[in-house]
Amino acid sequence: MGFVNDIRRRASRVLILLWLAVAVTAIPAAMLAGCGDPESTGSSEGGETAQVQLWTCGMHPNVITEEPGQCPICGMNLTPLKRTAEADELASGDQASGDQDAGEQATGHEGHMHDDTAGEEPSGQPTATSTAAASGAAIVIDPVTIQNIGVQTATVQERPLTRSIRTVGHLDYNEEMFSRINVKYAGWIEKLYVNETGQQIAEGDPMLDIYSPELVAAQEEYLLAFQNVKNLENSTFENITRGASSLLDASKRRLLYWDVTAAQIRELEERGTIARTLTIHAPSKGIVVERMAELGMRVTPGMDLYRMADLSTIWAFAHVYDADTPWLSPGLTAEMELPYNPGKVYRGTIDYIYPYLDRASRDIKIRLVFPNRNLELKPQMYANIRLSARGDRPVLVIPESAVIHSGERNVVFIALEGGRFEPREVTLGMEGEGGYVQATDGVRDGEQVVTSAQFLIDSESRLQEAIQKMLDHRMMH
Repeated sequence: MGFVNDIRRRASRVLILLWLAVAVTAIPAAMLAGCGDPESTGSSEGGETAQVQLWTCGMHPNVITEEPGQCPICGMNLTPLKRTAEADELASGDQASGDQDAGEQATGHEGHMHDDTAGEEPSGQPTATSTAAASGAAIVIDPVTIQNIGVQTATVQERPLTRSIRTVGHLDYNEEMFSRINVKYAGWIEKLYVNETGQQIAEGDPMLDIYSPELVAAQEEYLLAFQNVKNLENSTFENITRGASSLLDASKRRLLYWDVTAAQIRELEERGTIARTLTIHAPSKGIVVERMAELGMRVTPGMDLYRMADLSTIWAFAHVYDADTPWLSPGLTAEMELPYNPGKVYRGTIDYIYPYLDRASRDIKIRLVFPNRNLELKPQMYANIRLSARGDRPVLVIPESAVIHSGERNVVFIALEGGRFEPREVTLGMEGEGGYVQATDGVRDGEQVVTSAQFLIDSESRLQEAIQKMLDHRMMH
């Protein structure tokens, strides 16, 4: 009996060892099978997810649901969303990359070599494809959609910018051509040759006759000195002759300082007698814009008798927006047309740019000068003015229609190969004629920018971003 019991104990030990061996072998196999089942299940669910019909709002593409209904923002009926092959491929790629990241994370935990912050932003939030899209990642649109929305492109190129600025101005006197007529001695006006405002005056024309006791005395002094010099022509006393000549010169200078002309002095010498009145002549040509002189009026030194303006050149004042001032410079050619004489173009130049804004109109005032040989241009006329400016050198330009102005940023879409479009921020410079604007940064020469339907492309990019966010959210849950 003892021998039998010993055999039974040994057999029990062997069975126990065999059972343990089977258990140790089965547990890893079960673990491997369990790890494989969720993956296949997830793939099946992912396949079902890719085939789920999504619904969106045409006015708010960020609204995406799995059931039909109405938009919670505007109340419009939701429309079925057409999934593109590129979007499905992108979603599959994101899922595969997510599984790979999960595997790498598991491997990293086992090897104690994985960073806990991998796959997250510094703030701790998980990264998403939408962030990459917002930062300028290219989006893909199928050719049918591109044709339906009417995408058009233009080439980024270097060319000199031109600018045509149209404005309205008014004509005025050239302030540099004003003149005044006055006297430097007291007297009385005894005759008026010019007694109308607006009268045309040529240089040297008589203006008025004036009687002045001071002027009469100066004439007598000059005649005495002149006669004395003539009497001493044959004198042998040089000192006396020199003194007489000096006195004559002093008397002549006094008359010249009082605006007595050299011709009037010669007449005085030839006549040998004084003139009771002296004729005042016009120092320059022009028209009388103001007349203060009246017959019989007593005048004092410095009193203005006439105010004249030369209209051979005329000023034009115009206003331009401050954004146009980089195009303006003194000497820039200008063309002007008058409403009363349509079709005739007058050409002039910018004479001065005022260094401040007009307080009332909040724009820049400029002054132009135009020749007026036939006196067709008259002060206070209104005129249509066109300024034509051209850049000094070629610059990189893009069509203005290609730019999407979104607050502080200016964005264009670059057309790439394979139906891909890349949103890119640009820095703009001066605006030129023909719808072109300077691009100082953000684009390169020869690239293609979208000039039409870019808002639809932007909407499509937001739609793809919203779809990707929804798919990422479903994958996480």
